[in-house]
Amino acid sequence: MPKPESFPIENIYVPVKRKKAIKPEVVEEIAGSILEIGQQAPILVRPDEGRFVLVEGLHRLEACKALGETTIIAILVSAEPAQKRTPLFESPEAEAERDKMARLKKLRLEKEAADRSTADLRGVMETEAQLLRTGSAKGVRHNAKTSPSRTSGSAPKTLSEWITRQKRDGGRY
Repeated sequence: MPKPESFPIENIYVPVKRKKAIKPEVVEEIAGSILEIGQQAPILVRPDEGRFVLVEGLHRLEACKALGETTIIAILVSAEPAQKRTPLFESPEAEAERDKMARLKKLRLEKEAADRSTADLRGVMETEAQLLRTGSAKGVRHNAKTSPSRTSGSAPKTLSEWITRQKRDGGRY
């Protein structure tokens, strides 16, 4: 890892797009911190035709400018274009690890969906069981005259027996 060095602030170029992201309240807060304890984290710069281009640390740079500093602590990083850098995931091991993580994520999501489905099904079954216990389910009637506990004897074997029993118990047929 490169060591932090002191760079002249006037030699550090800030790209126009980066300048638009300056938040004055953040600069003010960082400036107060630098006054109290000094600059703790160096900024990152890269060399570019006799000057340095800011890579990271816009608010720290602006805070040092606001404090009237002429130099800033920075780390010089590679000027290699981003397109030429080899991505971390190009190695076969890294690609295999990424595939493994994708499979694990898919399995975890499937398991969570199955658990939710099972929990939903359990809830439905418990509700139906409770309704059946209380007799509140659709189609269950609370007619004491047709209740098995109110009828005497066993179930009628013929239609005429059933009609006779209904007349005797005051039921309708």
